[in-house]
This record gives sequence, C-alpha cells and structure tokens, in this order.
Amino acid sequence: MIMQKNDEFVLKIDALTSEGSGIGRKDGMAVFAYGTAPGDTVLAHVIKAKKNYCVAKALQILAPSPDRIENDCPAFPACGGCDFRHISYDAELRYKAERINDAFARIAGMDLKIEKMYGASACASYRNKAQLPFASGKNGVCTGFYASRSHRVVPNTRCRLQDKSFDAAAAAVRDWAAQTHASVYDETTGRGLLRHLYMRRACSGDLMVCLVINGKTVANPDLLLQLLQRAVPGLKTLCLNINRNDTNVVLSGETQVLFGDGYIEDVLCGLRFRISPNSFYQVNHDQCEVLYGLAAEFAAPKKNDVLLDLYCGTGTIGLTMAGRVQTLVGIETVSPAVEDARRNAAENGVENALFLCADAAEGARQMAEQGLKPNIIVLDPPRKGCAEDVLRLAASMQPERIVYVSCDPATLARDIARFAPLGYTAVRAAGVDLFPRTKHTETVCLFLRAD
Repeated sequence: MIMQKNDEFVLKIDALTSEGSGIGRKDGMAVFAYGTAPGDTVLAHVIKAKKNYCVAKALQILAPSPDRIENDCPAFPACGGCDFRHISYDAELRYKAERINDAFARIAGMDLKIEKMYGASACASYRNKAQLPFASGKNGVCTGFYASRSHRVVPNTRCRLQDKSFDAAAAAVRDWAAQTHASVYDETTGRGLLRHLYMRRACSGDLMVCLVINGKTVANPDLLLQLLQRAVPGLKTLCLNINRNDTNVVLSGETQVLFGDGYIEDVLCGLRFRISPNSFYQVNHDQCEVLYGLAAEFAAPKKNDVLLDLYCGTGTIGLTMAGRVQTLVGIETVSPAVEDARRNAAENGVENALFLCADAAEGARQMAEQGLKPNIIVLDPPRKGCAEDVLRLAASMQPERIVYVSCDPATLARDIARFAPLGYTAVRAAGVDLFPRTKHTETVCLFLRAD
C-alpha cells in the first residue's frame, strides 16, 4: 500500500529517532510522528508521503504510553525549544542512553556501552543563556523561539528551560520596543532593526543583556536601561551587537557596551570565568561541572603530565585540570576565544598554561618547538565532530590517553571508528544530560593507546 497525504490510520509507536520523533510502521513503511512516545497508540494523519517513509501528525492519543506525562507548556510542541515535555524524565534519560549505545554499535561497530547516564537534578530554569528572535506579532514586537526546521517565530513569554530573569528582561525589552516603535528585522528584505535578544546569567544572578541589531544604534537607550534595571535587579551589563550581515549566525564580532563592563563573571569548578557575548560557555552550569569532572576522571592527570586541550575555546576544560598537571597547552583558531582563555588563566592565577591561536597542525608544531609532548589530549569539537586530519595528528603525538567530549553521539561513534586504525581504542564512556527536555546530550569517551 502506498501512503498518500491526508491518509489517517491507527499507529503504534515503537521507538524514537535521534531527532526525538516517534517511529511506527504501517504496512511495513516507517511512519514518523513528532510528539509521540514509544508505547503510544495514536490516530495518525499523514502530512508528508514519500516512497519509503511518511511523516504524520498524531491527531489523537488512543492509548497512552506508560512513559507519557501531562505537557506543562502551552508552547509545546509548536515551539522548537523542547522535544520531550510529553514523557517522564526517567524515560528521557533511558532514551538518551539507548541512543548513545546504539550509535556505538551501529556506527562504530563496537560493543562499548556507557557506564552511566548522569541525569540533571533540575529540568526547569537551568539554561544560563537565551537567544530569542524578535518577530512582529498581533500585539506588536514579540520574542519567542523558531518552530522546528523553520524561521517562523512561536511567541513564548515563559520558557520553562530558561532562568526566570530572562522572561522579565524580555518583557522590559518588548516594552521599550513598543514605546520607541522599534522595527523588527525581516530576513527576506534585510530591513528592520531588531534581530535577536541575547542574554547570559551567572550563578551569582548577574545578568548580561545584548540586543542584536541590524544597525548602529537604538532609539532612547536610556529608557531601555531604565526599564531593564527596574525589571531585573541583577542587570550587570547592557550591550548592542551590530550584525548587518545576511546570515543565520546570531552574533557578529562587533559589540558596543551601553552599560557596565560588557561581560559577566561566573564560577565553575572553583574557577572564575569571564563571559562576554561571543564567549562559548556551557548553558547548564551544574551539569557542566559533572561533565568536566568526568573528563578529569577519564584523563587521570598527574603532576608530570602535559595536557593538550584541542578546540580549547576560552579554556574552560583545560583550566579545570591545570592544577593537576605540569603544563596545560590549549589550541584554538578563534582569536578572541584565545584572548579570553589567557585572561581566564591569569585571573585564576594559573601560571602553567600556554594558549596558542593556531590550527591543530600549527599548534602541534609550536609545541614541538618548545619540547612539549602531550601525555593527555582532550578533544571537545563542535557537533560535526573532529576533522580526520585532527584525529591523525592527535594519534601521531602518541599520548597515553585521549578524552573526547562530544555533543553528538553519531559523530563521536564515527570518530571512534576512525581512531581504531590509528591505534586508539575507546574503552570507557558516560553520558551527561546537559539539556533536559531536549533531544541533545553529551558523552565523555576515553581512548587508550593499543600497545
């Protein structure tokens, strides 16, 4: 039977995809239904029919899964921020562990399984970062989140994942926009001022608010500051990020400071880190400490070790281990991140750290010139994983241990398979959930040299 758009039928959901959609089968064909859970029986309505699969919408839950819970957010599932507000957190953690283990088996061809899935103690208000697109709504300027796979903004004034101070700040910015008749950026024409509202919060409560604008300035900045200070007592700095590029990238490299120092500071693993608008910093403070603690456990640093932190960013992972090694070397291609890493080292009194602004190959050459050979390498690549030449370079240095911190189980599994012929075998792994109620998860993996 060939499925047609608008077909309706009863569907039993058996599994979840890596994107968080439920999967069932109708007459042997895979049917994907977002917002469903394994164990659900639903009335499915086909919205897209292909030769080998179809995508359906669950019109009605005929028999709920034992894992199903009541959704507590009116913006779900239209808002693209969450994937799992309809299942219990225990079920979410089980799914994430299965996803990692499945990637190891299916992509890496290994029987390796994670030792534990480290769940979060809090599933609400954990995000210390928000980037909210502006849109023109029925009642004027609104903020929200992009619907899944689109740039259509779904208004949301109370995100359950984000710190509540973000909601108050966003309301103040919307009030200012209404009073000053600020325009909203239109991607199709390239006109309009307001693009994104970008915010960061430290565990102390200090808040950074940054408006990303398609222009050089905003009207009545004093009113904006006044409204924000009234709404958010913890406001520490207010910035404008000037982004006039035709791009999906939220931030540009040009930032104006309207109030404060242009950054906030946070304490992580006992160290103080400066966070500016362009700084990379994990969004879940408490779970980040768990993640970095596991990375240190897998690395097992000793006082005479040289630790190389590739993709070091602002130096956070390496600096948390610097006190346990002889020398820390960080390599990063983004110059402002390297400057932040050096500043973070200095402000924390870390004197055994060397941060190089270079690609992996050039950084390795500079290390060799200084007689530095790493015993431990930490890899924390972007979601696409490591470039193959980086893997070869890391293996060629013959470290005793390689610790890989991954935000995508599939690319980690691919790189496990790539490391094997280079003489390094994955021997330990653990999952850490930094992103409760979403499909994303982190994995820490230890590689040992196969002597």
